[in-house]
Amino acid sequence: MSPHLDAVRVERVWSACGVVRIVARTRELTMACPDCGRGSARVHSRYSRELADVAAGGRAVLITLAVRRLFCDSQSCGRRTFAEQVEGLTVRYQRRSSLLQHLVEMAGVLLAGRGGARLLHVLKAPLSRTSVLFQLMRMRLPSIATPRVLGVDDFALYADVYGTLLVDADTRLPIELWAGRDAGQLAAWLRTHPGVEVVCRDGSLVYRQGITDGAPGAVQVSDRFHLWQGLSKRVSDIAAAHRGCLSAAIAESEPASPPSAEPFETADAPARRHAKRLFEAVHASSRPGRSLSAIARELGLNRRTVAKYARATSWHECVRRTPPRRSTSLDPYLEHLRQRWEDGEHTATVLHQEIVAKGYGGHYQRVKMAIAPLRRGLPIDTPRERPPSPRQVARWITTTPSRRSLHATEALRRLLEHCPELDRTHDLVRQFASMLDARDAAPLPNWLDHLAASRLPALASLAKAIREDQHAVIQGITTPFNSGVNEGRITDLKLQKRIMAGRAGVPLLRHRVILMAGLRRSYP
Repeated sequence: MSPHLDAVRVERVWSACGVVRIVARTRELTMACPDCGRGSARVHSRYSRELADVAAGGRAVLITLAVRRLFCDSQSCGRRTFAEQVEGLTVRYQRRSSLLQHLVEMAGVLLAGRGGARLLHVLKAPLSRTSVLFQLMRMRLPSIATPRVLGVDDFALYADVYGTLLVDADTRLPIELWAGRDAGQLAAWLRTHPGVEVVCRDGSLVYRQGITDGAPGAVQVSDRFHLWQGLSKRVSDIAAAHRGCLSAAIAESEPASPPSAEPFETADAPARRHAKRLFEAVHASSRPGRSLSAIARELGLNRRTVAKYARATSWHECVRRTPPRRSTSLDPYLEHLRQRWEDGEHTATVLHQEIVAKGYGGHYQRVKMAIAPLRRGLPIDTPRERPPSPRQVARWITTTPSRRSLHATEALRRLLEHCPELDRTHDLVRQFASMLDARDAAPLPNWLDHLAASRLPALASLAKAIREDQHAVIQGITTPFNSGVNEGRITDLKLQKRIMAGRAGVPLLRHRVILMAGLRRSYP
């Protein structure tokens, strides 16, 4: 039982129907008036309260407590009588003990409605999911202390609806959450919480404007991770624009077939005609100053499809290629199958038994399919190395050379020798990586000039974006502040959304995220 024993006298305890019942009464102690604080022991009357307490021995506990109503004898106090409360056991208007109420609230904070209700049912304190959420929303949020270093980031609530999360970078805990990501909300919050010295953010124009309006004296830091992420996206776009060069990364022992007058002859004609038609339509609708969204609305296409065709230099780059066959566990035995076929053994069952004796663990059907081309006078289809994807090439270029595998290093060397545009991109990426490693932004203006003069539209647009936010970018490169804390808290927030099946509204999500931050502070 949870009360202080010096304030309560237990008179009887018994168990019936799986419930432990306790009859108790308060001791004759002086109690302080809740208004004036003057002590009183003069009894007006008694009445009985029934409280649910935490389970004992796997059984629910009910406490029937007789409490006193006392007179307040102070002439200056407006209260004539008051009911006594037992510290650690009772709270005004509460039918649960303080310990059980705390358990219900923590179940709501940690597990939300359904999960909290299930846990409480196991703990012999059954409560509906709506009651758990009601108790959660009754909890008071802690007061917000203005942080010295503030982190600002957005997150997706659902579909194209976003929210904003503010994080105290010193304590690494979230302090505020709201729906939307407009500059006005952020500026208003900063005005009502003056004293923020540093704000870490991504490259968002909205947050940049909000910080400038709400805290003009704060130092803005453009996060290094987002800078690197933006550069990696541009590298992927450049690799996609030079898709025809990517086959040069394949090992020289397996040279790519020479280009023909009509590329991708193996692709079916309808796919090639469709790609050519879309390419011509997109480029015919493209005019200086016209957005991709306007072209997509006119042609009835997805904006990403329009962007892909607008970025391509020819329609051949947009044809979906038939990927080469991947290697299988049968490949080491293909030469044996070919040799035995030339020796006159054409029975798939016999050939399967022979390679099983050599260690093959696959099915007979795989062998039957492998020798099918031989029955038609064709060679066995052997695996070929697949050209890297633009995303894979971007990963090679942005990975530190010492951390690349030997295969990636050799493939990238062949690719850079074949494609001067990717070679130029690789050099610029490594220069920016050196700036980040050394925390030195002195070479940044010269590097931006190289980006603008690279004759690569993706890098030129990045140079323009960085110049517009150059002061914050320099702070991101040279100072230790970053948005890593923001990203970690966004990951926690998404976990809480998943626990509630993504159906939590902003008020409930805000309550849980901020209260859970308080739990982390209390129980690290």
